[in-house]
Amino acid sequence: MRFLRRNSAEQTATTESDTETGPAAAEHAPNHTPKKGKPTPKRREAEGKRRGPVPPPPKTQREAVKRARGNKDERRQAAKERRERMMQGDDRYLMPRDKGPVRAYVRDLVDTRRHLMGLFMPLVLIVFATTLAQNLVVQQYATLFCMVLLVMMVVEGTLLGRYVNKRVRAKFPDAKDRPFSLGWYAFTRAMQIRKLRVPRPRYTPKDIAKVA
Repeated sequence: MRFLRRNSAEQTATTESDTETGPAAAEHAPNHTPKKGKPTPKRREAEGKRRGPVPPPPKTQREAVKRARGNKDERRQAAKERRERMMQGDDRYLMPRDKGPVRAYVRDLVDTRRHLMGLFMPLVLIVFATTLAQNLVVQQYATLFCMVLLVMMVVEGTLLGRYVNKRVRAKFPDAKDRPFSLGWYAFTRAMQIRKLRVPRPRYTPKDIAKVA
């Protein structure tokens, strides 16, 4: 009888120890993370809370048109501001080929000189007009004039590229731009009409002394 009582007491103690090592012991474990009591919100719900409530859908067609027009005006105003910043030469809004102090200096060198290459666009119009003329003599003289002008433009572009590279190497000795790249950049800018150049020229031929 004592043996049986002893076993019963040991089983009771074992049961109580197992009960204590259950959920109660798990709460006091060092690596245990208590439950939140609610499910984790989804990413879409969390972003919606951060951005604020979603506006209700338009009730009428007029309200929908008005809301769309407002969004369109905002986008148009933002595009206008970006365009103006780009025309002013802000590096944050320029194209990759126009960014950097070296390219800005090349633009200033080109803008402070008068170039024969600026006649490229009018030359294209002249060539187009001569193709419409019925007079063969006029076409021959116009073609000859265009060929001579093109040769002069190529020579001027070569000299401009050398001039720009020389000035850039003197002012920016650590510049990594290739000579051909700088020369071509100057050539393409000089071919454009001054009013159509992007970014807008900061200097005129009268300010040539200001560009050191």
